[in-house]
Amino acid sequence: MKKDIAVLLHNVRSAHNVGSIFRTCDASGVSRIYLSGYTPTPTDRFDRARKDIAKTALGAEKFVPWEYHKSPAALIKKLSAGGGPSSGGKKEGWSIIGVEQSPLAIDYRKFSAGGGSSSGGKKKRKIVFIFGNEVDGIPQNILKMCDAVVEIPMHGKKESLNVSVAAGVILFSVR
Repeated sequence: MKKDIAVLLHNVRSAHNVGSIFRTCDASGVSRIYLSGYTPTPTDRFDRARKDIAKTALGAEKFVPWEYHKSPAALIKKLSAGGGPSSGGKKEGWSIIGVEQSPLAIDYRKFSAGGGSSSGGKKKRKIVFIFGNEVDGIPQNILKMCDAVVEIPMHGKKESLNVSVAAGVILFSVR
């Protein structure tokens, strides 16, 4: 089964994290990166390459298609159009998955990125993973728009991983 996977980075403040995530997205076969809020983009307002992103992306920012959207909510509504819980599930739209520590989150290892059809044919599953700000995470209004929220359990004293490391764990786990 082929999975079409995209990433939405909302209010990720570090250009180095953004560059690292671009590189990880390229390596894991992500089809597109969406950037929103104050997340830095690979080019500045004059369309010049940003050296701070290029430093960690190592060229991946040129290979992985990306788009900037000021409002993540509007983008999520657009991406998830074509179905929803009240219509029996998303048939054409993207599944929106937040990656966040939350009482509603499930262990990422229990998340099923599968799909399929009862007729035995192969179904293409489209998933957007949302990663948020390094300190504050994904805002509650955006989490409420997610079809599911997954988290990476922490076993040490630290509460979380760096956002670029978390992206690597999640993206390679669904492949």
